[in-house]
Amino acid sequence: MAAHRIGVERLGEPSESKWCSVTKFATSRPLADPEAAARKLVEIAGATPAVQDGRIYIERINSQFVALLKGSKGHPEFGNGIRYAVERGWLELHESGTYVRLAPAGKDLLGA
Repeated sequence: MAAHRIGVERLGEPSESKWCSVTKFATSRPLADPEAAARKLVEIAGATPAVQDGRIYIERINSQFVALLKGSKGHPEFGNGIRYAVERGWLELHESGTYVRLAPAGKDLLGA
């Protein structure tokens, strides 16, 4: 029998190749679902102090959201979550994209 190499294991049934590299699967992304991400963003927005007129700077929410993802690069979850929350009327996004406001539907979602 051939010796095993590091990171490679022998398959039980021979096929085209007798060797198959071991695949390491990526970890699950709990906030990949836009609704779950949106709910988390509304929760973060509800806990973040507003500056004036209920304005919450987007980077304050983004930094807390990124911290939940434990520093992974690229965050499509954030953009998808913001879009979902705005579509559902949970958050109001300013046209400049610099801040959001917690909408009445978002406050209802939090139970506030």
